[in-house]
Amino acid sequence: MDATSEPSAPLTGATRAVALEVLLRGPVSRSEMARRLDLSAGSLTRLTKPLVDDGLLVEVDTGLDQGVRTGRRTRPLDINPSAHHFVGAKVTGDDVHAVLTTLRAEVVASARRPLTGRDPESVMDAVRELTDELTAGGPPLSRVGVSLGGRVAQHTTVTEAPFLGWTEDVPLGALLTDALGLPVTVDNDLLALTRAEHWFGVARGHDRFAVLTIGAGIGYGLVMHDTVVDSPDAGIGLLGHCPLDPLGPLCPSGHRGCATAMLTTTSLCAAVSVGLRRSVTYDECLDLAAAGDPVAAQAVTAAGRALGRLVAAIANFTLVRKIVLAGEGVRLAEVARTAVDEAMRADRAPTAAPLELDVQHSDFTHWARGAAATAIQAHILSM
Repeated sequence: MDATSEPSAPLTGATRAVALEVLLRGPVSRSEMARRLDLSAGSLTRLTKPLVDDGLLVEVDTGLDQGVRTGRRTRPLDINPSAHHFVGAKVTGDDVHAVLTTLRAEVVASARRPLTGRDPESVMDAVRELTDELTAGGPPLSRVGVSLGGRVAQHTTVTEAPFLGWTEDVPLGALLTDALGLPVTVDNDLLALTRAEHWFGVARGHDRFAVLTIGAGIGYGLVMHDTVVDSPDAGIGLLGHCPLDPLGPLCPSGHRGCATAMLTTTSLCAAVSVGLRRSVTYDECLDLAAAGDPVAAQAVTAAGRALGRLVAAIANFTLVRKIVLAGEGVRLAEVARTAVDEAMRADRAPTAAPLELDVQHSDFTHWARGAAATAIQAHILSM
């Protein structure tokens, strides 16, 4: 069986648990895996042998002799990343960004296609064309993942997508499955990004953490006990209504000083533009603040303070210690880092554990990788 083929049979029970353990923790020694899964050495050998024979697992040489005590050399097991490939597609209101990835969500290729319309047929056409482009002459696909801003039910039906103007149920997963001849998993984009950070990103190995995104909107994802917290309300931006500054500006919903009013790129640009009496871009706001412009510096400092308060609130309510910050607006955390840190400390108990704020610069390829991670997760867990 070659490296791009499917396993000969679906994975179930303990066999799937072994594959998942290696995917998330590998490379891992057989003894460590047996301890984690509470399996005997014989049972583990029986379970791993077909996975190695099928090419899903491979023995790797870490340069360390793990069998020195027994007099024989043993090599840890790892996932063969090229055993399966996936396409992840992130749909915006204007275009679709897609990536081809390995089983470890490593990006092999990427592509973008503008939407000819915002109707379901136009979205389907773009995803289908991108899938064909990314896989032309390449390995067979195991699954496709699609993410978008909005509500998604059962990983297949989009119940609401404001950026696309969808207000009625669209069975996007089923429609694309028929069109592509492959299983398709649909997810809210923020939840997909959280899944990617959990399994393959900077939060790999953490059983509890939060993802916060700032940019055009405010996004929030949470992992507790190694599980992404999902909810029908995940796609409506609830955290954007969190009050942060009683003297802050108004958001479009009329809330004063909420996260949307203080932290979105549009809000910061509006605040600086009013003070300077001219229109400015987001990067220009941050550049001016870094250079000491009094208007921009005050607005950016206020936004940084609001960001620190929001991070502290998330940690206080959920008891997480690691928060991943992503989105197109993350540069705010660097320019206003002093204000962010001061606000985080001010809103935390003096004896509380320090927080780890991991700033991740991301683009739409990063979001598309999240869609691929959702597909990988669905593939592994449904094996």
